[in-house]
Amino acid sequence: MELRQLRTFEAVVVHRTVTDAAVALGLEPSSVSEQLRTLERSLGTALFERSPRGMTPTPAGQRLLPWARRLLDQADQARREVTGVRLVLRLGALETVAATHAPRVLARLAEHHPELDVALHTDAVRDGLLHGVAAGSLDAALVLDTAGPLGGLGFALPPVPLAHLDLEDVPLALVAAPASPDSGQRLLVNAPACSFRLAGDRLFGPEVERVHTGGLAVTRACAERGLGMALLPEFAVHDHLAAGTLRRLAPATPVPPLRLRLVWRADREAIPAVRDVLYAAATPR
Repeated sequence: MELRQLRTFEAVVVHRTVTDAAVALGLEPSSVSEQLRTLERSLGTALFERSPRGMTPTPAGQRLLPWARRLLDQADQARREVTGVRLVLRLGALETVAATHAPRVLARLAEHHPELDVALHTDAVRDGLLHGVAAGSLDAALVLDTAGPLGGLGFALPPVPLAHLDLEDVPLALVAAPASPDSGQRLLVNAPACSFRLAGDRLFGPEVERVHTGGLAVTRACAERGLGMALLPEFAVHDHLAAGTLRRLAPATPVPPLRLRLVWRADREAIPAVRDVLYAAATPR
């Protein structure tokens, strides 16, 4: 087995098609297919079940997946120790929480691991972060979810084992303009995958009309203009509530907070350096 074959195998598991894996790796699809065939021949077993809907790992492929990540991580660790390069934690964060919550995580890491460098990557889309963690381009990611199993908010998970730790609650507030009596008939929302929209869907179900506005700042501004109500994080509306440009609404069902979660691949915990760093990021100062 060659490391490049394992990297290609892992990419196909995450992206489910040869074409998408080739794009992610910067390779030609024919090269990806050939590496998979060579790897399967060397192991003497099929690693994927191929269908029109994509490629899914066979039982043998599922057994290889944690080994592939472990071997790739150990190769990176060997390279760092030989060359003297510092360990870099590649941390992803949703843009909505990057400025408000990521600095506290970075401060914890700086306190517990001053020898560590952190490369922070922000993304507006949760799926991009989770796929980065699954594919190994990110070591961990900060995402928003509900209490309970990972993905309980209603988003899909990549086909790799993921672990998580809850760092803190992110309270939500249902708000509207002060003088807008009919604002409760419309819920201002972002894209369907947005965490705050998913939370609103769980709170209201299909009864309330949705009005697509855009990102957090645009949704808040539309609420201030009386265009509808908005379910937004408390940190984004605190000053506006204090200034009187927004008022807090009290829905029939209390609004549960979201959870800020640190997510990583569970099969990377076998590497002490990675495990220690991830748990240090979740340890309060």
